[in-house]
Amino acid sequence: MSGGMSFELTEDQQLIRQSVAELAAKFDDHYWMTKDQAHEFPQEFYDAIAGGGWLGMTIPEEYGGHGLGITEATILAEEVARSGGGMNAASSIHMSIFGMQPVVVFGSDEMKAETLPRIVNGDLHVCFGVTEPTAGLDTSRITTFAKRDGSDYVVNGRKVWISKALESEKILLLTRTTPRDETTKPTDGLTLFLTDIDRDHVDIRPITKMGRNAVSSNEVFIDDLRIPAEHRIGEEGKGFSYILHGLNPERMLIAAEALGIGRVALDRAVKYANERVVFDRPIGMNQGIQFPLADSLARLDAAELILRKATWLYDNGKSCGREANMAKYLCADAGFAAADRALQTHGGMGYSEEYNISRFFRESRLMKIAPVSQEMILNFLGSHVLGLPRSY
Repeated sequence: MSGGMSFELTEDQQLIRQSVAELAAKFDDHYWMTKDQAHEFPQEFYDAIAGGGWLGMTIPEEYGGHGLGITEATILAEEVARSGGGMNAASSIHMSIFGMQPVVVFGSDEMKAETLPRIVNGDLHVCFGVTEPTAGLDTSRITTFAKRDGSDYVVNGRKVWISKALESEKILLLTRTTPRDETTKPTDGLTLFLTDIDRDHVDIRPITKMGRNAVSSNEVFIDDLRIPAEHRIGEEGKGFSYILHGLNPERMLIAAEALGIGRVALDRAVKYANERVVFDRPIGMNQGIQFPLADSLARLDAAELILRKATWLYDNGKSCGREANMAKYLCADAGFAAADRALQTHGGMGYSEEYNISRFFRESRLMKIAPVSQEMILNFLGSHVLGLPRSY
């Protein structure tokens, strides 16, 4: 595209938005409430998305995917969340949509041929094992260790907050292969694997949590798990750089999901404010109700623009760390504020489970923590963009 700036979605992108919205609309509030309360994976929704060919969006065409960019992936993620499915819907497909990028870029041909077509058809669930109880956001301090033993590695350690581990057949697993104190840089000596979850050597325990309960979050205990060397992604010791590759797109995907929840919460609040009559007038006539909702509209629209800029930069091969982080920060903030105001608009009914607003509230709150906290994003912007001294 030459010349000036265009804010228009292409016809293909508009078609994606429309098609995904139509598909997701088949799963109503009752479906999501039931799945959430039963702590049950939304298999029917997942199968419908897979059946529509949407899981292969960013997977190269040679493996059955569409080879599309992060712009298209974020459009899909936003619509899925906006349908009312929120984070339960988005998290059920999140890893399939973009999480396999380290495999796409750095995996062996055999690994790609074996796994990517199965991601596309929905047959393969993969989880992402990075975070540990004692490492948190300081990835260089992970201690899960892969010890070389002949042509295999033997792995021991513990991971936490692993979404979908219960439902997954494989795990993208980050380990140490060289102790931290023996490396030049703290982030050296980390190795990434894509391997099978052998339940004889991997104990998975769901974490009881505040929301998004249709998709499990787990503690994973790994005890003498034997991994063949061919399950390693790229070179030994280079795992951190392979993961970095996917961080900006992940921020954008999360931003889109937060945006989608903010949008659906705002829609519901507007509908309720138009219909609910108190003191002989619809409550939406009151500026105390109307102004916060109008303010949320402005903030969601502004956050969406920085997200669109970020995805455009990434898809055009330009540097996008600043914009990707800002998009996650602003969309998470605007999305949660919209859900909070939607709850306030509904009054006591917002606090009840009947209106689903409480579900949006709980799920949108998560976006200010995961996969990286708002504070860590400010750290990044402060030191890497503004050039202030590193504060952590």
